Amino acid sequence: MTVENTQNARDFKNFDEAAAYILQLLSKQIGINSLFIAKNDSQINQIVKVHNANKELVKEGSSMPLSQSFCSLSINHGPTALVIEDVSENELTRSMKIAANYRHGTFVGVPVYYNDGAIYGTICGLDDQYYGLTKEQLSTFEMMSTLLTYVLELEKANEQIQTLTAPIVPVTKGVAIVPVIGEITAPRAQVIIDHVLEKCSKEPMEYLIIDVSGVLQINSVVGEYLLKLVNILKVIGVTPVITGIQPFMALKVPHFADALKDVLIEANLESALKQLGFVLIKECKEKSDPL
Repeated sequence: MTVENTQNARDFKNFDEAAAYILQLLSKQIGINSLFIAKNDSQINQIVKVHNANKELVKEGSSMPLSQSFCSLSINHGPTALVIEDVSENELTRSMKIAANYRHGTFVGVPVYYNDGAIYGTICGLDDQYYGLTKEQLSTFEMMSTLLTYVLELEKANEQIQTLTAPIVPVTKGVAIVPVIGEITAPRAQVIIDHVLEKCSKEPMEYLIIDVSGVLQINSVVGEYLLKLVNILKVIGVTPVITGIQPFMALKVPHFADALKDVLIEANLESALKQLGFVLIKECKEKSDPL
């Protein structure tokens, strides 16, 4: 792998990009027509990424019942590569309806796991004619499966980190604060939205204060995500309150404040809490020295 390719490999933004790169890399070493990664939930098998060489034998985005797919056989086979040299003759596949689409073709598949052993799906190769696979090529399939596991876990860890940088802090029953800190990118904004909606679906919420005083920069894309969050909260019956909007935000995204004209906006958390009926009391007890 060249230095340039190595650098590209480090620049993946998400699992989809890494999956596409892995299939391209695999296609350079293995000449089987179609390479694909499928995800399943124990019921449905969905093709998430595909690399077709000469013919479109597998369509990206397609799905079918897991039990009717070749991928189910790979999962049942276990962590090592399952090779079916002729899907029309092999006892595992000849009675399957899908086998008729690939004549005397070859299938190879390896499960993709999470670190805890749960199944994500499979990484597979498929052709509509016989394709012989060497031990080295099968070992490569298994190695790519392991690599996908690392990518999945990295993405999961990144999502958890992004969520932790915008925690939901309960104030009292039905009222919480989301302090958003640091640089907001579109992917991170979507993670925050998903996290907030998940929490709101589990716990009754009347007011959610979104504090953006710690945001380093904002652009039109990020502004749209924040507006999206505000609108979604309204739809599900949660009243959004925005605090900490800085002057540079209004300058960079002129329509931002106008779009929030029906939303309660306060300069800081203290004033927002007062508007919601909370009184912050500071007690100071002085103890005089005994005579």
